[in-house]
Amino acid sequence: MALEVTSLAREFRFTKNSKTTTLPDPNKEFTAQEVIQFYSNQHPELTTCTIDGPKIEDDKQVYEFKTTIGTKG
Repeated sequence: MALEVTSLAREFRFTKNSKTTTLPDPNKEFTAQEVIQFYSNQHPELTTCTIDGPKIEDDKQVYEFKTTIGTKG
């Protein structure tokens, strides 16, 4: 029996105003930090976010970008 190696697709999410936005992977070679830099012009709140993940969900690696703007404590 041969082993089959597959790579999982990546998905990036962030929540703004109680709405979760899913961002497509711009380049599979990018690190999560480089993905933040890529999308920071469209979503400036990503410049101060933290990265949570990856977590495996439905054969995907899911990264959550957690913004700190507007939170207390």
